Amino acid sequence: MDVIVLGLMLLSLTIWLGLLCFWGQFWRTDQQLEFTETQLESLPVVCAVVPARNEAQLLPTTLRSLLLQDYPGSFNVFLVDDRSTDGTANFAEGVAHAVGKPQQLHIISGESLPSGWSGKLWAVEQGIKSASLFAPDYFLLTDADIEHDPGNLRRLVAKAVQEDLDMVSVMVRLRCESFWEKLLIPAFVFFFQKLYPFRWVNNPNNPTAGAAGGSILIAREALERIGGIQVIRQTLIDDCALAQAVKRGTGDWGLGTGDKETRRQLVAKSLSRLPQSLIPNPKYPIPSQGRIWLGLSTLTRSLRPYDSLATIWDMVARTAYTQLNYSPLILLGTLVGMPLIYLVSPVCVILGVVWSNWAIAFTGLLGWLLMVLAYYPTIRFYKCSVWFALSLPAIAFLYTLMTLDSALRHWQGRGGAWKGRVYPNPDNL
Repeated sequence: MDVIVLGLMLLSLTIWLGLLCFWGQFWRTDQQLEFTETQLESLPVVCAVVPARNEAQLLPTTLRSLLLQDYPGSFNVFLVDDRSTDGTANFAEGVAHAVGKPQQLHIISGESLPSGWSGKLWAVEQGIKSASLFAPDYFLLTDADIEHDPGNLRRLVAKAVQEDLDMVSVMVRLRCESFWEKLLIPAFVFFFQKLYPFRWVNNPNNPTAGAAGGSILIAREALERIGGIQVIRQTLIDDCALAQAVKRGTGDWGLGTGDKETRRQLVAKSLSRLPQSLIPNPKYPIPSQGRIWLGLSTLTRSLRPYDSLATIWDMVARTAYTQLNYSPLILLGTLVGMPLIYLVSPVCVILGVVWSNWAIAFTGLLGWLLMVLAYYPTIRFYKCSVWFALSLPAIAFLYTLMTLDSALRHWQGRGGAWKGRVYPNPDNL
């Protein structure tokens, strides 16, 4: 038995060494929007699209912050009232008048949800359609629960323009005030970074693509090039699906990641030999790989409260099985892998002490310390006690149960529930 336990511990320890050394430095928090220089030589036209369903309580703060951005260029906000029952549209109009920006806010009454669309993306599609009349250079896709720092849009635009990016998104600072938020919310960000290491996402040579839906700036040309929001209309994890579509562009022609003009010339030379009927996208006949950036924000934050275990549980269970592509095999791998990675170390510490096997105890402690080392930057970013870093094994166990519950909800036809709508299977949207 000792040999088996020690073998599992060594395997877990090896996994953590691999994650820390070779997994895109996912544990670091240095990819931050606030590090961006904000000098702008040009001022692109920007239109924000805000889907809002029963958000009257938050809009006086969140919409106000959006309307009061210090961006010096042309900026309009399109709020899509997604058939709210709490007076969302009236509150929005009141906020615009209160800050003296009624001409900057455009309220759209959402149409009935057609089949084949998720509610949020249908609202976004309507907002983009209306905003397109202003011929914007960029769309800012944001949620109604986000309180924007006054300089957020200016930094997003500066990042996009200076680095020639098609899409820039930030994982806003999630609310972290209650005990359950302090215990589980930093871990949510940590696990997200492990799934989508920001350095890999930001590397045009790496296929990894991810985004955070609370604050996404996307170039109009890039959105049109991939076919618009409708190409992801059935997805529940829509932010990452959009990032994948943008980074892949309209196809991979094996031309590397040189500057855009060089790649366009190479593709144009190849396409000149093809009949017009074989070119897939007449409007954008020259495919190009998109450039995206994903980072953290210390100043722009979500006001959505998750002050109980139940609310966080529902938030994770809503899309956890979707993240696994609804695959029972991947679910099984997750149910085996999570305990191996996160639970073996503390269990080995306990067993090693009980059995007086100090090799097992010491190896388990080393694995646990590596875990804490990886998690600590996120804990520090959220200004939580270091003791929460020591709790990562228990936190991971809870997230494993949430993932299992997500699968059970899916199989019972209750998956993807949000804002009074249920999306049990994307094929049935």
